[in-house]
Amino acid sequence: MASIRSSAGKLKRWFADLSIHMKLIGAYIVIILVPVIVISNYLFADFYQDTVDDIIEENRYQIHNEKQAIMSKLKVMEKSFYMLISDRSLGEYVTAETEPGVNEIKQFQDYSLNYLQSVLFNNPNIASVRFFVNNPRVSELWPIIYQEERIKASPFYTKLMNQKDNALWEIQPEDTIFEDTGPLVDEQSSPMVSLAVRSNLANKQHIGIVKVEMRIEDLFDKAYNNSRERDSRFFILDQQDKLYMSSMDPLPGLNEAQILETAVKVKQGSGSSLLFSAGGEDFLYLLEPIDRLHVDLVNVISLHSTYSKIDSTRNRVILIIVLLLVLLAVITYWIQSIVLKKLHVLRDSMQKVRKGDFQVEIDVQGGDEIGELARHFREMLGTINGLIAEAVQRSAATKEAELQALRNQIDAHFLYNTLENLKMLAEVEGQYTVSDALTSLGSIMRYNLRWTGDTVQLADELKHIQHYISIMNIRYDEKLKVEIHAEDRFHAHELLKMSLQPIVENALKHGMYSALMRGDGLIINVHAYADDQFFYIEVTDNGIGIPADGLRQLNHKLIMSDEEFNQLMQETAGFSTGHNGIGLRNVNQRIRLHYGEDYGICVESRQRSYTKVRVKLPLLTSVRGGMQSL
Repeated sequence: MASIRSSAGKLKRWFADLSIHMKLIGAYIVIILVPVIVISNYLFADFYQDTVDDIIEENRYQIHNEKQAIMSKLKVMEKSFYMLISDRSLGEYVTAETEPGVNEIKQFQDYSLNYLQSVLFNNPNIASVRFFVNNPRVSELWPIIYQEERIKASPFYTKLMNQKDNALWEIQPEDTIFEDTGPLVDEQSSPMVSLAVRSNLANKQHIGIVKVEMRIEDLFDKAYNNSRERDSRFFILDQQDKLYMSSMDPLPGLNEAQILETAVKVKQGSGSSLLFSAGGEDFLYLLEPIDRLHVDLVNVISLHSTYSKIDSTRNRVILIIVLLLVLLAVITYWIQSIVLKKLHVLRDSMQKVRKGDFQVEIDVQGGDEIGELARHFREMLGTINGLIAEAVQRSAATKEAELQALRNQIDAHFLYNTLENLKMLAEVEGQYTVSDALTSLGSIMRYNLRWTGDTVQLADELKHIQHYISIMNIRYDEKLKVEIHAEDRFHAHELLKMSLQPIVENALKHGMYSALMRGDGLIINVHAYADDQFFYIEVTDNGIGIPADGLRQLNHKLIMSDEEFNQLMQETAGFSTGHNGIGLRNVNQRIRLHYGEDYGICVESRQRSYTKVRVKLPLLTSVRGGMQSL
């Protein structure tokens, strides 16, 4: 199993390392070749079967015609028997009760027997017609009339006399009963097809046996006259499973034993045909029974030449398909080379970019997928070059900011020392209000100049607001109040530095009005709370409020794009008398840039009642310089 996985991994890596060109060619060949092979095998399998069916049909027709020819010859043999026994003069001669004289025998032989002989042997296929007479008074007259004693020792005689039927059909060796020195039957002689019939008188008195013979090669013409050029042979199989055939070779690749064994198997089976393989060759066996003779006509067909023709056709088709595939693969390779040339150019350009050349020219045009990819790649290079330029400018600006921060730090120390001296002078003179204001101013300056990060804790931002209100109370004669409602657990919540002070400053700038100052003054309420997902800070004042139209415009300015907002500012420059929204917009943009589009601020207000600015932030706390969820 491990070796299989290793081999599969190597094959997968080898395939992955192939070029797209080769993968496309391989896929193209596989997509075409596999269906062609499957369909070809399916079609040729059907073609093989159809060819065998056609051969069976054709040879059944031939074997049927041969059977009809054999049956016709058997009828000729029967006709010869009937002609013999129907002759009146012959009947009188063989049933004579007295021994005929010489003149009577000569007269019978010259007139009746010679005529009968010429009629009986008119058909050249008839080998012999003999009447074996059971009458010792009758003289034998060659070649028709003989004494029955001659055949009583023959096996067919015993079989005929013991059976119910009067006729007996057999295939026998040729008779040698007329050779005085020979045996009764010679087993090595040529086989004869014999019809032996008992002849009786009307009173059923046995008068003899008529035997009509035909040479087996004359009766079974195709079995004994097979052409060597033919792919089929005919054979005769009798009841004793003995095979009769010509002396020539049965068929190339077959011997007599194989033919006999397979023919018996077909005969014993339920069908009349069988496909058989021997010596690597296929043969078809067909059997046609000839019931009168109790034999089967066997037709053996060699399928070698037929299969060779089909195989040759199949090989030619496969060769043509392979040549077409090669031609199509070459054409496809050439076409793909043209298409993939753009991809190669794009690949080379990417390699140059990887080496640091961001000014490379990509000479790939067009509206196809590769052209679109090249266009996007050019745009990406333009974006990269822009980002590089921006990064360079940002780096330069950072260096400048660091230098400026260093100068500010130097100036800040001077200012801190000066403010500290002034504070001490005010306390010596008893000017404690001035001393407190200087303390708040110093805290504000330290908070603004100590910019170690973008975010601070809520507690720091709230202290900064309180210092800011303390300084502004000098101007507004202690008419400003800030109320803070934030649980201790929220004091460590992180938020952007200087995100609440602009909101408080905006409330002082736009919320104050004379009636309010004559009363309790401006009260600013800072409320911090949270739900399961978000953290909220609401800054509410009891100032003059914002009209409905102005409130809609203000909330719209918060979400405008920079282009729209800048264009609006240019169009309304010098004409705006209310809220321009710059401060709140800056806070909103900083929050959305830092935390995402789901966060920011929104404004609610009612004229002559209140204005509320809600800040939506993620629920986070500052922990050792990092952030974690509450």
